[in-house]
Amino acid sequence: MSVVNITGSDESLVISVRDVHKTYGQVMAVRGISFDVEGSVCVGLLGPNGAGKTTLMKMIYGKSLRDQRQDSHISVFGYDPMYDALKIKSICGVVPQDDNLDVELNVFENLMTFSKFYGIKRRAATERIDYLLGIMELSDKREAKIKSLSGGMKRRLIIARALINNPRLLILDEPTTGLDPQVRHFLWNKLRQMKEENLTILLTTHYMEEAFQLCDRLIIMNDGEKVVQGAPNDLLRQNIERFVLELRQPQTIQKLKGHIDTQKLRMDNAHGTVHLYSDSLEILQDVVKTLHNDEYHLRQANLEDLFLKATGRALNEAQ
Repeated sequence: MSVVNITGSDESLVISVRDVHKTYGQVMAVRGISFDVEGSVCVGLLGPNGAGKTTLMKMIYGKSLRDQRQDSHISVFGYDPMYDALKIKSICGVVPQDDNLDVELNVFENLMTFSKFYGIKRRAATERIDYLLGIMELSDKREAKIKSLSGGMKRRLIIARALINNPRLLILDEPTTGLDPQVRHFLWNKLRQMKEENLTILLTTHYMEEAFQLCDRLIIMNDGEKVVQGAPNDLLRQNIERFVLELRQPQTIQKLKGHIDTQKLRMDNAHGTVHLYSDSLEILQDVVKTLHNDEYHLRQANLEDLFLKATGRALNEAQ
């Protein structure tokens, strides 16, 4: 296996992506993406369905090949997934979008079978399995059949499976989709602990709160391109007004004619809800003086507001 030697590269980087493209027929799924991931951090890829997030992740761990272009490269711990996919997979753990556990095997057997792909000896594998089932609070399900597990248990088991080889990089593709808040918060706490133990995490998610809770840095994608990137709080401070007023009924805006100074507010109207954005809370408080409590919601702007500003509110074809 060969190690990529990139002139001027930073050896502290876990992932380095430069000018990466991916084309399927006439469709360009990824368009010239570049970014770096340092060690022991969590980087989140955000974007609407069809933005290219999963395609990009698959190229990083070698499941999909990038387009061959001059000056385009991907490096994972110094290895190029185009040539060293097996080496990268041996030091990474991957949690796919879909549950793909073997329903014919029980919990322990699923993990033991997976450990064999990494050449882990049975005694060491058994110790590792017991440890992972413990931290995922699945020890009492060791002999349970997969069909008897809840959705949250299956997801915890898939994450345990991704950790069987004690990876240096964990790749999570929408890890908590469809899970209840208790399970999500449980997994967030576990992932934070793992990051503190020097695990690097690359994450895609549609939950903005999840991204804010876990990620040291975010990359927002749209139509295969990188739109913005940075630390969550920095992105909010630099790219979105501090406060937002939601008008829940479209006719409410008619009541406010004469009370809105469009020079001091930004209006976003989509899908039946009007959003008024401003850095001044007092301006928005003046706007709502003529409204009933059930007609509006005044709050701080959040990552979802930034996401919608960066990618648009209109549904794309993939959604």
